[in-house]
Amino acid sequence: MRIRPIFAAALSAAAAVLLAVPASAVGTIVPGAAIPAAAQHRAAGEEVTTTLREAIDALPVAPEDRTGYERTKFRHWIDADKNGCNTRAEVLIAEAVTAPAIGAGCALTGGTWLSKYDDLVLADAKLLDVDHVVPLAEAWDSK
Repeated sequence: MRIRPIFAAALSAAAAVLLAVPASAVGTIVPGAAIPAAAQHRAAGEEVTTTLREAIDALPVAPEDRTGYERTKFRHWIDADKNGCNTRAEVLIAEAVTAPAIGAGCALTGGTWLSKYDDLVLADAKLLDVDHVVPLAEAWDSK
């Protein structure tokens, strides 16, 4: 897994934030990761204060591997629960500020959606894009 430069800068800025983590939970937060030296000699249940940077540094890192990835392996807009609405419609229904009416073939009418990126309220679902938060190839690489 690579940390993109923009995220690395944000993590560095946030590293001063302190997190209170019970020593007994440190091993369960990052299984198999090294426990920061400051936490190694604490009694179970005692509060441990560690920086965000220490917690991030304890995460296991492995090279990405795109072997076997093919975009065509991931179908576009499936109806996983077989209710007549594909993934795009399901997301639009779930994210609506004002619920749309659901017609035949899962046609959505009415409804409003808030664009969290620019604070626009939209009343036409056709103007909205629904996409992955993490690109499929990146998720595959980071398996």
